[in-house]
Amino acid sequence: MAGPSPSRTGPRLALFYSASFAVLGIMLPFWPVWLASRGLDPSEIGLVLALLTAIRIVATPAVAHYADRIGERRRPIIVLAAVSTAAFALFFLARDFWLILVITAVFSFARAGVLPLGESLTMLCVQARGLDYGRLRLWGSLSFIAAAAATGRLLTGRPEDLVFWLVLGALAFSLCSCMALPDARHGKTSRARAPLIGVLRTKSFVLFLAAAALVQGSHAVYYAFGTLHWRAAGHSDTVIGLLWAEGVIAEIALFALGARVLKVFTPAGLIALGGAAAALRWTVTGASSDLPVLIVTQALHAFTYGAAHLGAIHFVARAVPLSESATAQSLYSAASIGVGLGLAMLVSGPLYEAFAGGAYYAMAALGAMGCVLGLILGRLGSESAH
Repeated sequence: MAGPSPSRTGPRLALFYSASFAVLGIMLPFWPVWLASRGLDPSEIGLVLALLTAIRIVATPAVAHYADRIGERRRPIIVLAAVSTAAFALFFLARDFWLILVITAVFSFARAGVLPLGESLTMLCVQARGLDYGRLRLWGSLSFIAAAAATGRLLTGRPEDLVFWLVLGALAFSLCSCMALPDARHGKTSRARAPLIGVLRTKSFVLFLAAAALVQGSHAVYYAFGTLHWRAAGHSDTVIGLLWAEGVIAEIALFALGARVLKVFTPAGLIALGGAAAALRWTVTGASSDLPVLIVTQALHAFTYGAAHLGAIHFVARAVPLSESATAQSLYSAASIGVGLGLAMLVSGPLYEAFAGGAYYAMAALGAMGCVLGLILGRLGSESAH
């Protein structure tokens, strides 16, 4: 792979992660707050957030299929980042549920492919340049912390419209970071079959997708209603922003130790660990909203998201050839964020409306199922299939 040296490639990738996760650091905790300010009820908020994630089911494999066919990553990422930024700006005009839903669909379709293609490009650089994925990815987590904490502080005493402007600014920053990415390529795929068919040819990969979908899908109530639930429990926006940040601090610690962790756990083992931690985390979160309890449970984000994601990224890198890597990465994103998180968000609205914090118990069940599938995947030894 031709391209910049590791000393130049690493900072560019770190900038990409920083910008991408600044967007998420604002949207995940506080976009439901903006939606509520537009008069949407919990079921409508759940539907909008479900659509935001479910669009990935179609968008990410389609974009990745094209990227694998042409052997490129950088140019498609830039186009998608530009379109998603322009689409998001249209929320300025949105005042009713249906218009918000339509704009969400357009924005999500364009944005869905940015991070998966970026992850694929990163793994090309990791394999070619000997870079440490965890140490690159942790910059995204640091950015998430800064964005979540700063937004919580800025929102205190200010109108919810500020969320829109902060996200729009973060998207513009993300577009600039995409333009700075290294142009890593692997050459056009020479396979006669479509990359999608090639990736899905083994049952073990399908099992991996199911396990990842369950573990990441278990975060649905937290992502959709965590902020609103904690507000109702009497916690301030500043405290809520810090709670979100705390979870990612724990995640950073795991990513920083990524190379060492992978010497102890297999990729499938990390996914199973994430599922077990999710079962524990959401059971306790559903039982109490007391601040000391939340401080403890938020630390488990290192495993429920961090360990499971680290395991998934390295599973894909070990199990799939470079010519199909973008497609495989997109399928992981589509399964975990689109199918798993999307479907869970679809039911999270009615669940939260009916049971409030009790909705977390359903998420604990998803985590437990993901743990079981991760253990089965580990027994298959599928991470060394290639």
